[in-house]
Amino acid sequence: MKGRGDKRLGIAATLLTAMVLQLTAADLARAGEPEPVKLKSQTREAFDRYVKLTEARNEEELKRGTNLLWIDGLPPEQRAEAYAALKRGEVKMQKLELLEKGKPISCPGGIIHHWTGVVFLPGATLDDVLGMLEDYDKHSVYYAPDVERSKIESRAGDHFRVFLRFRRHKVITVVLNTEHDIDYFHDGPGQAHSRSSAARIAEVENPGKSDEREKTPGDDGGFLWSMETWWRMEERDGGVYVQSEVASLTRDIPIVLSWMIKPFVTSIPKETLSATLEATRKAVEGRRAKH
Repeated sequence: MKGRGDKRLGIAATLLTAMVLQLTAADLARAGEPEPVKLKSQTREAFDRYVKLTEARNEEELKRGTNLLWIDGLPPEQRAEAYAALKRGEVKMQKLELLEKGKPISCPGGIIHHWTGVVFLPGATLDDVLGMLEDYDKHSVYYAPDVERSKIESRAGDHFRVFLRFRRHKVITVVLNTEHDIDYFHDGPGQAHSRSSAARIAEVENPGKSDEREKTPGDDGGFLWSMETWWRMEERDGGVYVQSEVASLTRDIPIVLSWMIKPFVTSIPKETLSATLEATRKAVEGRRAKH
């Protein structure tokens, strides 16, 4: 009887394994086409409120004019270690979360990601950094492969309207056509900052194929619904400190799709920002070497 029971158990396990493999294969086949999800008004409103608080905090810090890097707020010993790490070529990252009246801001149907990072560019000048950052037509070179295409659509003084096509892969590949409004501000000798807001984000279906098309913004995979960025640049210590802060909005993660979407949604914001700062340093170094 024991042998027959073991046999039945073995058959059941085989059938279960086959079902799991079929399900996994089907999910993988659909991995590039997760079920569309709509951006709800309450989700957008929550993010807009979060951005408003972040904007107010940034304006207050910029008016102060000193201790502009996030590491400046660390205790003395940790701050010294952070500056030493920057001089060694590291990127220092921090996860942020703004509170409203001491409580987290609820974002039904979405996730707010908020990261800041800073990198040191030895030997560079503020003009070197600004020259590279404002050279948007070449961002597809400076920030490849994450930026696949880039173009300045218009410019009026220190205001830019820029097109960027993002490509990112982690379990699945997501391609986004985006447009950004960017303003630069010169704050004083050796100091500047910029403010970038994504005016349009459209997920691309079948990228690079004859039937490529954009999905309706806000009715897509929900991998990036909105993105707001604050850059700060400060020339001192024989180089330039460059800090970037990004708040972004993505879809919430259904439990059944967690294995497929979670790695992309939760880890990409930090990894992308860190890679952006690394690429910024390399791009400035490369431009300086040519001149």
